[in-house]
Amino acid sequence: MIFYYALNSVSVAAHIALYEAGLAFESRRIDFSKSEQRGPDYLNINTKGRVPALETEQGIITETPAILVYIAQLAPAAGLAPLDDPFEFARMQAFNMYLCATVHVAHAHKHRGSRWADDPAAIEAMKQKVSSNMRDCFTLIEREMFVGPWVLGRQYSVADIYLYTVSRWLPGDGVDLAEFPVIAEHHRRMSQKAAVQKVLEIYEAAS
Repeated sequence: MIFYYALNSVSVAAHIALYEAGLAFESRRIDFSKSEQRGPDYLNINTKGRVPALETEQGIITETPAILVYIAQLAPAAGLAPLDDPFEFARMQAFNMYLCATVHVAHAHKHRGSRWADDPAAIEAMKQKVSSNMRDCFTLIEREMFVGPWVLGRQYSVADIYLYTVSRWLPGDGVDLAEFPVIAEHHRRMSQKAAVQKVLEIYEAAS
């Protein structure tokens, strides 16, 4: 498999999951500073021009929730998803979809306002809402969605990897992680995992 990623992006989540699963893969960095995501070579891989993307023998997989589930299914022995429990699996998917469709979008309004508006004033107004929107999202996660000690309860899963990745954005979005003690403790424990440390070393070395 070939994993396409970029620095300072959500690709951190799938990258960690690949190492957690113990799967063999090759990494290829897409340099956003050179607009490589919009170049013909990468657009042939992912016509959306975004990361991550995972090239498999059967074809290309895009979108973080899909890649995370694929990794969990490909390496069932790693125990990264409740594959034998349809309800728990759906609950994990619901959590991951919330991170993808709501939290990531709220964060994206800080740097990607031009996706939704052309008016500079409107784009600036979107930026000003990022902190409060992210705070609202994490308030909901901490109070209603997080079971503990992991997202789903006792079973560690790709949802924990995804949550850790997204929670790393909070300081840059003007939100103090300490406002959410449960998530902060989860973040601390995730930071101690070997796969997490390995991926962060890769990204820090390239930045």
